Amino acid sequence: MHPSITGTARLAGGLYLAMMPFAALGVLYVPSVLVVPGDPAATARNILASETLFRSGTVSHLIGQTIFIFLVLALYRLLSPVNKDHARLMAVLALLGVPIAFLNEVNHLAALQLLRGPDYLGAFTTDQLQAQAMLFLDHRRLGLLIAQVFWGLWLMPLGYLVFTSGMLPRVLGVLLIVAGCGYLVDCGTHLLIPGIDTTVTQFTFVGEVLFPLWLLIKGVNVERGGPA
Repeated sequence: MHPSITGTARLAGGLYLAMMPFAALGVLYVPSVLVVPGDPAATARNILASETLFRSGTVSHLIGQTIFIFLVLALYRLLSPVNKDHARLMAVLALLGVPIAFLNEVNHLAALQLLRGPDYLGAFTTDQLQAQAMLFLDHRRLGLLIAQVFWGLWLMPLGYLVFTSGMLPRVLGVLLIVAGCGYLVDCGTHLLIPGIDTTVTQFTFVGEVLFPLWLLIKGVNVERGGPA
């Protein structure tokens, strides 16, 4: 197996896996622990009592998105020989979500700024500040849904490239496409039916775990690879 391609495959797998805990902390864990839906006062108390954890949610998400950029570049290098057009589409769709995710963290920090109560916010009552902070947290959640569109779309060409590459098991490509559909279904559902608790992604994410594990442990079969 060509050492350069093997190294790129394992780098991509390692980056994918490294990104996951940062994304999980920033997007899933911190909001689940600190945000109490429909209760601005309780949410404010939680955030002020665990400010470091709250800030770590933003930092973790930004680190995860930074790792994601390098992951996309590694996957482009690995899969562009299969089909350059689809590899470019994969990279463009993936990277479009990054600035959305970065800018969206302003909402997270704005909520904290409101609760910390700088002097110039003295014109507002505590209840008003807590309500505005909750609004920014809701904006952050909606911003994540918008970014999620691209988190789903980029997996479509990636899955196609994996499926047609011959370097990896075709089932991984299918599972990646299913994972992408899961993101899109959740995004559409939560935008059309606000407040719904059901998430398809919890059942469709398997491909995003198996794919990087395969790259990291097994690598790719270069002898069977070729342009689509």
